[in-house]
Amino acid sequence: MLVDLKKGEILRLRKPHPCGCTDWIVTRLGADIGLKCLGCGRYILLPRREVARRLKTRLPSEEEHHPEN
Repeated sequence: MLVDLKKGEILRLRKPHPCGCTDWIVTRLGADIGLKCLGCGRYILLPRREVARRLKTRLPSEEEHHPEN
């Protein structure tokens, strides 16, 4: 099943990046999903199915922590 993602959402993937971080922020949506590593800043593009397969959990985004009123 394909996941419904939002730009700015933080994802935790199953396999860690070589820098050791497992958390990524969604920067682009479409057929391919753009992800930016929160550890080293590396940017990758993955097909939507690959993101769904690698996804472990969703984390609260920074916007949810600090809602602007």
